[in-house]
Amino acid sequence: MIPSLAQLAYVVASALFIFSLYWMNNPQTARKSVRAGVIAMILAMAATWIQPGIVHHLWIILAILAGFAVGIPLSRVALTAVPQRTALSHAFGGLAAGLVGTAKFYLWMSEGGAMLTPFRTSALILEVLLGFLTFTGSLMAAGKLQEVKWIPQRPVTYPLQNLTNIGLLLFAAALGVMIVLNPAGPWTAIAFPIIIALSLAFGILLIIPIGGADMPTVISILNAYAGLSAVAMGFMLDNKLLIVAGALDGSSGLILSIIMCKAMNRSFANVLFGAFGQVQATKGAADGRSYKQETIEGAAQIMEQASLVVIIPGYGMAVAQAQHRVRELYDQLTKRGITVKFAIHPVAGRMPGHMNVLLAEADIPYSDQIAMDDINPEMPQCDVALVIGANDVVNPAARTDKSTPIYGMPIIDADKARTVFAIKRSKNPGFAGIDNDLYFADRSFMLFGDAKAVIGDLVKQFSGGSGMH
Repeated sequence: MIPSLAQLAYVVASALFIFSLYWMNNPQTARKSVRAGVIAMILAMAATWIQPGIVHHLWIILAILAGFAVGIPLSRVALTAVPQRTALSHAFGGLAAGLVGTAKFYLWMSEGGAMLTPFRTSALILEVLLGFLTFTGSLMAAGKLQEVKWIPQRPVTYPLQNLTNIGLLLFAAALGVMIVLNPAGPWTAIAFPIIIALSLAFGILLIIPIGGADMPTVISILNAYAGLSAVAMGFMLDNKLLIVAGALDGSSGLILSIIMCKAMNRSFANVLFGAFGQVQATKGAADGRSYKQETIEGAAQIMEQASLVVIIPGYGMAVAQAQHRVRELYDQLTKRGITVKFAIHPVAGRMPGHMNVLLAEADIPYSDQIAMDDINPEMPQCDVALVIGANDVVNPAARTDKSTPIYGMPIIDADKARTVFAIKRSKNPGFAGIDNDLYFADRSFMLFGDAKAVIGDLVKQFSGGSGMH
């Protein structure tokens, strides 16, 4: 009776996981998606716990309590820290898979090795490889995003780096093949720990040469690795739910990585091996170019005369937590009959959808949040483009300058607007390490300062004035 109930619960949980992923496609069903995922996970845990083979209930209770102790604080991080929080989740998932594989290997070895069939051993080795490299790789990615002092943000490269990394992985894979062919061999007890050590080292060495700008893409790739390790664990344990959930996790991570690479006009190979984000020599001062600044009063007067204002949010808005001030500015402009739209680049911020979530938090209508491909045809008719903390995603050099690392990346055509106001904290370059040509253009004016403060001052100008559009 209990095994049948458990299998039924697994089927229901599998369906809920699939619906959860599907419902994430639409903001209107996103909450339902989260609920479905939570219910599915509770069902999966309960169905596993009630099975007769489970005897160490105290350990399970302690593990659940430990999970809550870690998970609750992680759920309260700022939205700007969600990518590194996600990376930590992947690290825990990879570590769990690696530890389960390790425990099963030594358990089956102690029982004579009869359970270590070629298929099951292959799945186990793959699980351990992917699990442990996901663990250390995700920790490194989280550290780069969090700007931990002892983890360099820029790419760290060295001679024969790619050859060294590939060599380590191939050596670990070769040891794995040897174990699959003869799991009871006398050298197995030495080879297996070496595989673990090589996997942990590979995870670190894989991430060190990648710059902070590429960490969101790397995190989604590591998500795919974590999913694949869960699939391998499912095959090893003969658990169909793990196979389904892992496949969903792995495929969604891969698809997200493809979307992000396409949005940056980059390939997987370029992300993983291109050392994107090296500091480039800045050309602004050398070319004699200088920024033109505008006052808050002047910017407000020009915006008040506009028919169409396009706001282009970026990571600077997220850091300043300026979305609620942006909502106030939106209200002031629309009250005057000015059309306001938000141009959303696929990789604005740190993850796809980052800007949409921030704007939705401030109750800005989703219908006014326009994707890059849909807003670009309207940019020549835009009277004012207000860039809030965005940099590389509006840099016209991506169209023309083959020497820049962002060449070929699709951008929002802010430079085609009649007037551009750019809110920026400093004159520092963006993630790509290059100056933004947009900010030196004839029709561009800078509003330096914290985005929340600058927009708050703009709102004061509108709320204090009586002019009508």
